[in-house]
This record gives sequence, C-alpha cells and structure tokens, in this order.
Amino acid sequence: MRTNAMKFVFALFIGLSAMGSALAQSKQPNVVLMLADNLGYGDVGAYGAGEIRGMPTPHIDQLAAEGLRLTQFLVEPGCTPSRAGLMTGRYSIRSGLSKIILRGTTNTLKAEEVTLAEVFKSRGYRTAYMGKWHLGSDEESQPQNQGFDEWRFGFFGTTEATLYGESMARTKAPEKWQALIPQIIEADHAGGPVKPVRAYDLEYRRFVDRDIANAAVNYINTHAGSDTPFFLFLGWTRPHYPNDSAPEYHGKSRIGSYGDSVMELDGRTGEVLAALSEAGIEDDTIVIFLSDNGPTKTSGTVSEINNGSAGPWRGELGDGLEGSIRTIGMIRWPGRIAPGVTNEMISIHDFLPTLANIIGADTPSNRPMDGIDQSAFLLGQQPNSNREHLLTFIGDRLVAVRYRQWRMYPVSFSSTDGTATTGGYLGRMGETAGLPEIYNIEADPREERNVGAENGWLVVPYLQLIGEYMATVQDHPNPKAANLTDF
Repeated sequence: MRTNAMKFVFALFIGLSAMGSALAQSKQPNVVLMLADNLGYGDVGAYGAGEIRGMPTPHIDQLAAEGLRLTQFLVEPGCTPSRAGLMTGRYSIRSGLSKIILRGTTNTLKAEEVTLAEVFKSRGYRTAYMGKWHLGSDEESQPQNQGFDEWRFGFFGTTEATLYGESMARTKAPEKWQALIPQIIEADHAGGPVKPVRAYDLEYRRFVDRDIANAAVNYINTHAGSDTPFFLFLGWTRPHYPNDSAPEYHGKSRIGSYGDSVMELDGRTGEVLAALSEAGIEDDTIVIFLSDNGPTKTSGTVSEINNGSAGPWRGELGDGLEGSIRTIGMIRWPGRIAPGVTNEMISIHDFLPTLANIIGADTPSNRPMDGIDQSAFLLGQQPNSNREHLLTFIGDRLVAVRYRQWRMYPVSFSSTDGTATTGGYLGRMGETAGLPEIYNIEADPREERNVGAENGWLVVPYLQLIGEYMATVQDHPNPKAANLTDF
C-alpha cells in the first residue's frame, strides 16, 4: 500500500515538473536587439580583428561564443535603408527609404508600415527604444508612434549632426540657422510628444552611448521581475564618426579614435549583458547584436580614414559591394539556439518574420514581405537557411543581385582613390555594357575578376529574381526615394 502511495506521489511530482517545464518553455522570451553604427565585418575579435588590430572586443566576442555567430549576415548599404529593412521586414525601397535621409527630406517611415515593435505589441510586450533612430523626423515616424512605449536619448538625423553647432560657430553661420543644431530628445509614452533634453553637440557626442547603456540597464532592472516580457532596442552610435569617446575610453586602443570608439561600443555592450545576468533573466532573453552596414573607410576625420575594416570583402558604407552589405551578426538564446558558427545566408529583413514566429505573432499579409522566417533553422529544426538571394537598391536603382555565392551587378562602381571602392552615396555608378558583371564571392572576395563570360547561365536566375520582384511592384508601387533636388 505504501509502495503504491509512493508511486502516486512520484508520478504526481513528475507530472507537475513536466507541467512546470512546459510552462517555462511557453513563457515568452524577452528580446534585446543591439544595432551598431557602421561597424565593419573586420572590426571585432570574433571576426578576426580585435586584439590583433589593437582594439580588443571581449564582450562582443563572448556574446558571439555563447550564441550563433553569422558569417553571411547581409544588410542594406546605409544607415536608413538597413534600419527600414529591420523595422519592416521589407526592402527599404518599398518604404521610400533606400537612401540615407537627411533632416528636411520628405521621406519618413509612414504610419501604415507595420514595424517590429508593433509585432511585439500585438503579443502584449513592453517595448522601448534607446538611441539613434534615423527613420525620419515627422511625427508619424517617431519610435513612440511606431510601436515603442518610450524613446530615450534619441536625435533626428545622422550621427555626424553633432558637428553642426561647431561648424556654425566656426563659419559664423546666420543666427536663424541655430535651430538646426540637433537636440537629444525623449518621449515618455506611446503617442506622446518628444521633448528636448539637451543639445547634441560635439561635447555630448562623447557621452551619448554611456547614457544609452545606462538607460538600458535601468530598463532591464525595472522590468526584470515582471510577468510581462519586453522588447528593448538599442541604437548605438558607435563607431560612426565623429568618434570622440567617453574619457574612460580615450586612448584605450592602439589605433586612435576609431579603435577607442569600437572599444567603447564593446564596453557598453558588456554593461547591458551584465545587467541581464545580474537580473537573473539571461536565460529568458534573446540577445541579438548586429551592425547596420559596412564600415566607413574613406570618410571621417583624418585619424579615422581607413581604420574601419570590411574584413576580406571589398566595399564600404554606401556602395553596393559585399563589404557594404556583409556585416557582423550574432544571436544568443540559451538552451534554444545552439552556440556555433554558420555561413548560411540570413538578411536583416528576416528578423521581423523570424521573431514574429517565435513569439506567435502574425505578419502583414496585405503587402510584399521580403524577410523570410528563419526560426526553424535557428532553432535547429532544419540544417539550412531558407534564403539564397538578396537584392540591393540605392535610391530608385537596383544595383546588385546576390544569388548564392554569386554577386551580379547591372551597374559598375567607380573609385576615386584607387584603393577603397566607393559608390552609391559616396561615389559614382556607371552603366555596364548590358550583361551584368558577375563575381564569385567565395573564390574572389575582393571582387577583382568579372567571371560573367564563363558563367553566362547565371543571367537566367538573375532575370528570374528581378522578375519576381518586379511582379510585386505592379500591385504595390514603390514611393520615390528621398531626393532634395528631384522636383
């Protein structure tokens, strides 16, 4: 009798344990997404740089080791386009945001777009945005009107706008233009107005990422014990020029201000990771660390030129080459996503449908979606990614088609310095003779040998992919890309 009773108690214990395990697994994960600004493929230790380039990145490297490191993570060629692709799961050209937008342009993230934050809100998440936005200054485009409950330490426009005040003073600009000096702004609640906090000037440039990190740590500590999951987005400003670092990072690297800035980015990332660990929610949180585009190699201050590295790839911020759109990416979800390294193709557009599936949210069905759900691959349920191609646009132009290991160009990019190649926003584009230029990125990472003549068969998938995209545009025309002088 006693034996039977003990068996019953044991069975009950096992049943309750299994139920508890199931409930634990069904609990929605928190998500922290960190986006670096102009960090190149060859700028951190996990991708072959770090200490050997005089700027160790131990915290980012540890995150890469604990998560899945992506070696074929593809983005768009600039800050605004990549952010638009990440937020909407669609090519930026579909939102009219396929150029880096400046303050005053009419293009902005429209209210009718469904954003990543709105996907999380549909499942009851708290949402917060800290830092750089760069998707327009119109009221409808601001984070607190695009699904985020709050926005901290943001600003309108580009990271280098911090130089405007000093430039105006130095050149004795008319006083009426002083209003263009950017402000650090915040919004306390969804749908609320933004309010200025202080000038975003060269002095404060040194401290903005410190304050973004502090705000993130405070947010994590505030909500760690809640039953409501959160989605926290951090828009770092480093290592976008100008790279005036916080005093504790000044001179810390061995390569000057760019290296100092990369090391500060690493340190601030470490502060956020430590907060998750200390709050006891590390295992319940998906952490994603990405860069928005390739590095700046031919722009910035004298001390910054050629310090950013695209690793083995040719190109930089603003052109359509591999080094512009192939950046670092890593995802950590303890117990769910196995640590390791993958060379499977994943794009920045894939995060919206992937995260939506993970949390059980719907994605828009009334518009073309370019992102692909990669959850089955990331969770180890299938061996390969669901993606094998990506289109690249600059403004209203299709400038490249990536298909498997092949890069195909309907345009030719020119260089002004004979070494680093610039195009798109930073240089010039010319027409090809008719057939696309074709490069095998695995055999020729520097894209120095056009192999179109012996691989003419690739024109068939090239035209097919373009045709499939064009078919979606017929029913859903793209708005014009931002252009201040195209009347």
